Amino acid sequence: MRILVAGIGNIFLGDDGFGPEVVRRVPADTPGTRVVDYGIRGMHLAYDLLDGWDALVLVDAVPGAGEPGAVRVFEADTAVRGPVGLDAHGMDPAAVFASLAALGGQAPPTVVVGCQVAAVEEGLGLSPAVAAAVGPAVDAVLRTVRRLHAEAQPAGAAVAGDEG
Repeated sequence: MRILVAGIGNIFLGDDGFGPEVVRRVPADTPGTRVVDYGIRGMHLAYDLLDGWDALVLVDAVPGAGEPGAVRVFEADTAVRGPVGLDAHGMDPAAVFASLAALGGQAPPTVVVGCQVAAVEEGLGLSPAVAAAVGPAVDAVLRTVRRLHAEAQPAGAAVAGDEG
């Protein structure tokens, strides 16, 4: 199974830089997984998704996840609603999935590891609450990757990284 872990967000907008900060700390040698900081390059992510990934883990700042710093893991709705087209500046998941559809692709099953932001305003660095959520979010990404690999394995087969 091939899993793409994609950090998305703008590091120049405070807590919106959560996704890139988390993926910087996810081990690059995680088996069967490619870890990429896409920042605000939604079109780049859409093109990379044409490579036939089995699953996508998006790491992003999300609204409505509770108190600032609250980490939430959920399945993304990858259905494209509305017009399908290329959006060179769109970074939210819906825009990425619409661009992917316009390119003739289809999003793989997608899990979001999201964090409720405290502030998305001009400036570098995460708020204290969101910075404290980075470690738990890395753990959530790794648990999600292990779960996706385990679900893809036949019953009784060893999962990469669980040998010891």
